[in-house]
Amino acid sequence: MLQIRPASTLDGADFGWLKAKRHFAVGPEGNPANAPLGALVIWNDDEIAPGTGFGLHSHADMEIISYVRDGVVTHRDSIGNTGRTEAGDVQAISAGSGIRHSEHNLGAEPLRLFQIWLRPRVNGGEPRWSTRRFPRHDRADQFVVLASGLSGDGEALPIRADARVLGATLRAGTRVPYELGDFRYAYLAPTRGVVAVNGLRLAVGDGIAALDELHLTISAEEDSEVILVVTD
Repeated sequence: MLQIRPASTLDGADFGWLKAKRHFAVGPEGNPANAPLGALVIWNDDEIAPGTGFGLHSHADMEIISYVRDGVVTHRDSIGNTGRTEAGDVQAISAGSGIRHSEHNLGAEPLRLFQIWLRPRVNGGEPRWSTRRFPRHDRADQFVVLASGLSGDGEALPIRADARVLGATLRAGTRVPYELGDFRYAYLAPTRGVVAVNGLRLAVGDGIAALDELHLTISAEEDSEVILVVTD
């Protein structure tokens, strides 16, 4: 089953410094049609104004993956990490037994990113943070695993969820298949361009949920980029 989640159906919030679109309902006031998918519980499309950001705050028992679409995010946390993650790159937090962190846009342009939250397979554990560059040309017309809780996924950032986060950059006219294998759920959103997933058209701002699909075929109507999460 496939369910398109058009941008117009997503919950949103505008706090001035933060403009957020929520692909998944957060709390009882959210759109009930946009329910979580297995371990995947949050997918926020955030725009953070220059000189602002999320101050120091706490999380536990959650895997938080940030894909930076535009700009640079500066991370600091309570376990001694400080780092920058630029457009096209990824950072991952395994909150474990508890971590405090901040995320700021110290640049002169808006910061745009996807924040993707997954439930871990087991609660607790030592918190950790990591970041890595993923050049877009390495993803040309193919999916590359950006973060993974499975063994054998090479240089993907490690997470503690039964899931993969993947990215692909697609030239206009390209078709890229993806076999879901044992994964029951998938969610895909374009960061730029226009694509079709199994014939269903998506533009930037839209997403598509898949339940019990055996395979996905992503076709690029124009030069595009997509992020895909597969999970149990």
